[in-house]
Amino acid sequence: MPLSDNIILMVVGGIFVVLGIFLILWGRGEERGYYGSLAGRPDAREFLEHWPQRPRVGAGKIGGWISLSVGLVLAAVGGALWLWG
Repeated sequence: MPLSDNIILMVVGGIFVVLGIFLILWGRGEERGYYGSLAGRPDAREFLEHWPQRPRVGAGKIGGWISLSVGLVLAAVGGALWLWG
């Protein structure tokens, strides 16, 4: 495998890592804002019954963790192939 292919794997892995960190931080802020707005309301029905249905606030964090893990694997494989080859 040419050296440029290994570098491409590491760069794509780095992009996924940066994207994952961004999504995790964004998801935390979204979750904090959502639960903060619910705590300020006198009616806790939405918090207890989850009605009306809204997108889950943890989706950004879950996607961030997936992206982070894929990025770390890609960067590790690219680095291992670069050192080995």
